[in-house]
Formats: sequence, C-alpha cells, structure tokens
Amino acid sequence: MTRRVLAAIALSASLAVSVAEAVPVYVNIAPPAPRVEVKIAAPGPAYVWTPGYYAWRGGAYVWVAGAWVLPPRAHAVWIPGHWKSTPHGWYWRAGHWR
Repeated sequence: MTRRVLAAIALSASLAVSVAEAVPVYVNIAPPAPRVEVKIAAPGPAYVWTPGYYAWRGGAYVWVAGAWVLPPRAHAVWIPGHWKSTPHGWYWRAGHWR
C-alpha cells in the first residue's frame, strides 16, 4: 500500500473513533495497565507514534495497538488519550492533535 492510502485509512479510523467517543461512556471497572509495545520502524521521517490503549467495547476492555501516523499539519503534537476516574466510573478522554 502507498503512504497516501495508509494515511487515509488511519484518518478514517481516527474520525470514526472520535465520533464514537463524543459522548462519554462510564465504566465501573478500572482499565488494565497499558501494554508495553515494540515500535516498528517509522514509515518516514514525518510520522509520529500514537501509543496503544485499552478501549471499552462489548462490555470488555480491548487493546487497540499503537500506530505511526502523519500529523495533520507541521509541528502538530499528539496528546495521547487516557482513562479518567470520576465518581460515576471511568471514562475515556480521546487523544488529539495540538
């Protein structure tokens, strides 16, 4: 696959996740500790590593592997998502570009 196709796939996946995460879903079970990932070589010098995380799907935590992605603009910085504990339970704060 070409870099352009891979970038389009990554963008489509991130937009779908962003829409699904617009309304917080509270989970009563704390997320597992993040996995230790081995990064493969970046496909190019402009790519940024976005680390993996646990997503809540179908009543269970599912690991979403990290990936190399192209930033949306020059000098953009990836802010990783994280699980936030509240009195209502845990909810996911999605990663985003700054």
